[in-house]
Amino acid sequence: MNDTLLQHPWTRYVAMGDSFTEGIGDPEPSSPGGHRGWADRVAEQLSLGSNDFKYANLAIRGRLLAPILAEQLEPALALKPDLISISAGGNDLIRPGSDPDALAEQLDAAVGRMTAAGANVIILNGPDIRDTPVLGLIRGRVAIYNENLRTIAARHDAIVGDMWSLRQLTDPQMWDEDRLHFSPLGHHTIAMMVLHALNVRHSLTPMDATPLPPQKWQAARAEDLVWAREFLVPWVLRRIRHQSSGDGVSAKRPTPGPVFGPPEA
Repeated sequence: MNDTLLQHPWTRYVAMGDSFTEGIGDPEPSSPGGHRGWADRVAEQLSLGSNDFKYANLAIRGRLLAPILAEQLEPALALKPDLISISAGGNDLIRPGSDPDALAEQLDAAVGRMTAAGANVIILNGPDIRDTPVLGLIRGRVAIYNENLRTIAARHDAIVGDMWSLRQLTDPQMWDEDRLHFSPLGHHTIAMMVLHALNVRHSLTPMDATPLPPQKWQAARAEDLVWAREFLVPWVLRRIRHQSSGDGVSAKRPTPGPVFGPPEA
């Protein structure tokens, strides 16, 4: 544990967002909703040594930015948090014709309300998806959105959780098999980044990915076809049908409560 990091001042943390913050890709049967994720891992660390720390997670998979703000902002503020994390807009950016500047304008007002309520806010930006199949096509929009998030953070004295600069996320093993969500390794790595951004002392240690054996291009293309059939096509069909993976899903931690997790978190 790094003694140069400061003990944190927070007692109530609320996480807002979509599947990323819900923890999809990081299955854990003992966790509420069956998923753990980076936000749970951060909350586990923030709770260490504190008897009164409480955590709520309002994130729901598949949500666009506007529904996240419409459905989660007021409930989050009603919980009187002193720390809020928000990661939102990724599902919008994937959609054709999305406008990263217009999205940022919506988020700007929401972050202003959070900080005006007295909460410290950390905004997670998007990772560099340059080498990610299909998602790499929207890299430019993600970069523009990220720059807008830095402006929002500066305007409202918020913190940026900088996934774009987290170069470890370019390793394929940081991603789930669906290539849309992060693996347990990815969530763990992001949790460490968030804790460092918050300047919080923690007990997490880096987890190294096991080197993958060399793969012939034919095998790689075959994997791409399987991925497209099992994950990409269903995702496209949901968009066409105006369906969401979060339809019928409720927040896994709607009220603040104690957090328990494995010792290594």
